Order: sequence, then structure tokens, then C-alpha cells
Amino acid sequence: MTTTNNALSFQAGETVVYPGHGLGVITGIEKQEVAGFKLDLLVLSLDSGKVTVRIPVAKAKGSGLRKLSEPAVVNEALEILSGKARAKRGMWNRRAADFQERISTGQLVAVAEVLRDLNRGPQQEEASYSERQIFEGALDFMIKEIAAVRQLTETEARKLIEQGLAAAPRSSKPTEDEAAA
Repeated sequence: MTTTNNALSFQAGETVVYPGHGLGVITGIEKQEVAGFKLDLLVLSLDSGKVTVRIPVAKAKGSGLRKLSEPAVVNEALEILSGKARAKRGMWNRRAADFQERISTGQLVAVAEVLRDLNRGPQQEEASYSERQIFEGALDFMIKEIAAVRQLTETEARKLIEQGLAAAPRSSKPTEDEAAA
């Protein structure tokens, strides 16, 4: 069964991105009556079948549910990783909120920007706990989507990402924020 919503068409068995939750597989489309209303629901299996979510078809686009990125978007995201990190200014809690907000959009390019900006290379262990958590969350999201789009193993996708991050220019001295952290 296929459903269409504002130019988005989803099919059972299709892998999709659900922002804030990562990749999932549409296991079916069902009709349910909720509070007296008949709704068409997308049944989405997340976290390798450990979690099932039902999303009203009419709300799918508004929830940010989307198809996997196109190969050109994956290429753009991988290129971003090797770019120069954006200057780290301001208080960590504000920067962390900005990073979390960008990750929660579920857009691969935004997640790549977060990885690039948090990348410390071999010194990643020196990052604060919360910085490492955000970095690892963004890395996990990006690994899964690239693996799905390019039909790679997660290990192969991780290597691609790590190669991009390793090619990024590094400043030899820490920024003010890094020195203060």
C-alpha cells in the first residue's frame, strides 16, 4: 500500500528518517479510529524493531518524516566534514542547544556541520562529556543514513566519515573556548 501526503509518498518496507529518532522502516499503513476520528497511520519500526511509532499520514510531513537523502546530499555532507570548523564562540550551553537543534532537524547536511564543528580529531577524548555525547549522537545518525543510502555496512560508513573528518584543517593552538573547557 502506498500513501501520498503533500508530495510525499511512503510505502511499506521503505527506510525513512524520523528526526529526533533516526532511521526507521515503514512496516505498514493502517487505519485506526482515535477519539471518533478515522486516521490513516504510518507504522514505523525504529531502533531495529525495538520501538514502534504510529504517525498520522496527515502529520507525516509536519513531523519532519522524510525519505533517505539523495546521493548528492550524502556527497555534500561528506564534503562538509573536511571543511574548516565554524568558530566556537559563546557559552557552551547555548552552543550545545544549537547543535542539538540542528541534529533534531534530521537533515544530513546540518548533522555533518555539527560533526565538523565538534571535531577535535585525535584529541576527541579531551572533549567534555556533553560535547562527546552530542558528537557521538550526530556520528551515529550520519553513519546509519550514509550506510542506508550507499548500501554499506555501518563500519564502512564510519570509515568514510572519519576520512572526511581527518582531512579537516586544524588550528595548532586551542581556541579560547577550548582552553576554557
